[in-house]
Amino acid sequence: MPVVHSIPERFVNLPDFPHAARFVELNGLKIHYVDEGKGETILCLHGEPSWAFLYRKMIPRFVGAGKRVVAPDFIGFGRSDKFTGIEDYSFKLHFQTIESFIERLDLREITLVCQDWGGLIGLTVAAQHPERFSRLVIMNTGLPTGEEKMPDGFMAWRAFALRTPDLVASMVVRKACATGKDLPADVLAAYDAPFPNLQHKAGMHAFPRLVPISTDMAGAAEMKEARRRLSTWTKPVQIMFSDGDPVTRGGDRFFRRLIPSAREQPEVTINGAGHFLQEDKGEEIAQHTLDFINRTPKP
Repeated sequence: MPVVHSIPERFVNLPDFPHAARFVELNGLKIHYVDEGKGETILCLHGEPSWAFLYRKMIPRFVGAGKRVVAPDFIGFGRSDKFTGIEDYSFKLHFQTIESFIERLDLREITLVCQDWGGLIGLTVAAQHPERFSRLVIMNTGLPTGEEKMPDGFMAWRAFALRTPDLVASMVVRKACATGKDLPADVLAAYDAPFPNLQHKAGMHAFPRLVPISTDMAGAAEMKEARRRLSTWTKPVQIMFSDGDPVTRGGDRFFRRLIPSAREQPEVTINGAGHFLQEDKGEEIAQHTLDFINRTPKP
């Protein structure tokens, strides 16, 4: 399983992202993460094909409110190491990496902020290790088990990804943001920084193939078990989906039905945002998250 490392020169002068690059080695792979501030821990998990940079509008607001923000890059993304073969990526790999990452940093009383694959993996980890989590903030994601028909928007994205031999991260982000046409060149370049060539893009090409669309796919059973555990979850949960994401449309209603404690919080819709709502409305989401934390203090 050949591995390539991130190229430091591609991550110079990132706009509004001055954070020191930190690394932890897990199973022989270097995992990059942001770790800023002190206080209660907010764990931010990104999705496809972004990286911790996606949270740049939210990190300073969390830190300014006296929180610690930890934002890792999945294997295959950001500054983390990357397998060069699509077949080397799996649901189990990503699950075990985030599980081990949390254990290695000994993160506790976590407020999980997750979107896209950050939800598929993060919510499954949280369901398996509830003792480490205090709250969940769930945004534009799902827990697919292959039992229900996937949204047409997702299937269209999956088909596009599978027939496109060289995905361009900035193009995906731009098209999936309500503000995409206004994103400056340096921001688009930051999304492309982890992916100089096809060797570095295998993880990006793998994720669309890994979403369970049938019950026999890897990850389907794990997410079904996560649903079962979350159906009796009693810790605070805030659901925040955008109004303009065809890929995860309806997921907010699913999670409110599934998780009892989610129904105790206000129904929040992020208006004027697409799939990458952190990019479109990061400051607004950060404030909603802080309000949620403030009204659900730890016992």
